[in-house]
Amino acid sequence: MELSLTKGQKADITKNNPSFKNLLVGMGWISAAGVDVDFSAFLLRTGGKAAGDQDLIFYGNPKDTNGSIELAGDNKRSLAGKTDQEQVMIRINDVPQAIERISFTLTIYDGEAKRQSFSSVNDAYIRVIDEGTGREILRYELGKNFSIETAIVVGDLYRYNGEWKFNAIGSGYSGGLAALCKSFGIEVKPDAPAPNPPAEVKAPIIPPKPPEPVIPEPNNAPISLSKISLKKRGDVINLQKGAGALGEIVVNLNWNQKKASTGFFGRSSGVDLDVGCLYELKNGMKGSVQALGNSFGDFSRPPYVSLDGDDRTGSITTGENLRINGNKVSEIKRVVIYAYIYEGATNWAEAAGVVTISQSGGPDIEVRMDEHNNRKGMCAIAMIENVNDQTFSIQRLVQYFSGHRELDEAYSWGLRWVQGSK
Repeated sequence: MELSLTKGQKADITKNNPSFKNLLVGMGWISAAGVDVDFSAFLLRTGGKAAGDQDLIFYGNPKDTNGSIELAGDNKRSLAGKTDQEQVMIRINDVPQAIERISFTLTIYDGEAKRQSFSSVNDAYIRVIDEGTGREILRYELGKNFSIETAIVVGDLYRYNGEWKFNAIGSGYSGGLAALCKSFGIEVKPDAPAPNPPAEVKAPIIPPKPPEPVIPEPNNAPISLSKISLKKRGDVINLQKGAGALGEIVVNLNWNQKKASTGFFGRSSGVDLDVGCLYELKNGMKGSVQALGNSFGDFSRPPYVSLDGDDRTGSITTGENLRINGNKVSEIKRVVIYAYIYEGATNWAEAAGVVTISQSGGPDIEVRMDEHNNRKGMCAIAMIENVNDQTFSIQRLVQYFSGHRELDEAYSWGLRWVQGSK
């Protein structure tokens, strides 16, 4: 029976199976009508980078320079009772020694422009098969863990101490194939302005699916895998679980630090914008962490959430930080991140607040408070919820309330609130 992997798990391929010579990596998925999913493999060298366009295996470049890695194309086979959507043959003894890792990816073709994402893709999996016997060695099913992403690094086949291993990654990103190319060191040129395609397409332009001449970069803007923005209310993304644990999760609130001059004497008045949260643990413990009332929490003990300090003026350029102990994910049920204006004018548009959720080994998740209600002084920014005691999901809220009690009622926390100060 094949080995079934979960996200973050690694497995030996050749260490206990020296007879393996040819591997077949197959991927399958079910996508909604009109959603075009592409499979690609990046051949990565020292530093996790490709040497050039020749190290991207996809529909425009179906095999590497020495033929050791090749897409099956129309020659896909039915193995272990299944025919995959895409298959790539790897002659592992012939893979050049300079190639340290083969990273398998899925992308939504033109997903950014068409506003499509992996929320419309189901039952995605990757499997590794011994081509000689047709036996399935291992399988990794991605599950329904993606929403706004247009690119997924599914898994890596990599060398370790002279043997080949597999790492189930399952990390999603925005930016599609162009973003992955940039991350792995392959330059992608934007659309050419000429009305007709060039007579000759040279590297490093990635040839698109006909009849379009090149893969566009959305708005020609720089693309980064280091940040994902949740732009619409209800957008959800899961945190990555690296090296078997979530580690420390930092929730940073920053805002416009400029002060406005007011009064006859031109004295400065700033906005005191504070970050806080409601928390609920699995054991039923509930409460809040915030500067108001000096409830700064605790990182290593319940509630496993702590507030660094209180930036009364916005003069601290790094803003304010909540820290969540991701290693205690199994004990935390949910957290609502909020901001409130303790002093100053209720002008959310001028404050231009932004919350960034950071985690080691994963992209930053950004929520901008770009929907405004200046009649209310509190904003629920994001909901963090436990997912199978393995990770947290992050959902954009950006919903405004008149105060703590109204926010509490909206999310059914059931706390008793009294007037506080700091």
